[in-house]
Amino acid sequence: MPASRRAAWGTISREQIVETALDVVRSGRYEQLTIRGLAAKLGVAPMSLYRHVRDKDDLLDEVVDRLLADVWKPRAKPGDVRGFITEASERLRRFLVSQPAALHVFLRHPLTSPNAVARMEAMIDAFCQAGFTPRAARQAFATVQTYTVGFAALEASRERWVPRETTTDALTRQLSSLTTPRQFAVGLQCLLDGLEQRRGA
Repeated sequence: MPASRRAAWGTISREQIVETALDVVRSGRYEQLTIRGLAAKLGVAPMSLYRHVRDKDDLLDEVVDRLLADVWKPRAKPGDVRGFITEASERLRRFLVSQPAALHVFLRHPLTSPNAVARMEAMIDAFCQAGFTPRAARQAFATVQTYTVGFAALEASRERWVPRETTTDALTRQLSSLTTPRQFAVGLQCLLDGLEQRRGA
């Protein structure tokens, strides 16, 4: 990029970088997200961005946290424990399947950003309201969370696969139904049934 188009030194901020990265992710071009590409959009040298973000993963954590803020809160009240947990889990599953950047972050490391922590605390509190001990509530959250993230990862990996009636055997078609939203809902209810039996453990 010609020097005349470069932004003045010190004129960009972390907020601008995050917002630009958000635009890229929301447009469905997560795979094209690079520090060099963001720098070009902002009109600065790539090294300028490292004054505000540690690396791409640091940037992605904040981008995903902001996206999560828009989708995680259930309409069900925490007092309706099963409804609250079910909706919170389903919202996360849809989010991870539809946003490759989010799935990348959740699979890479435990996300401890503000909205991820708020979601975790709300779900643990909902379990506690249902009579779970604090320890059992944390274990219940961990169980539901790992089920949700794992299911979303498998669903996303098979999203583009479509069985062919003429070439795919019946068993393969049957097994493909194990990664549908309907199966996620069925599995989650089975999981919650089991957790309720252990609420005081």
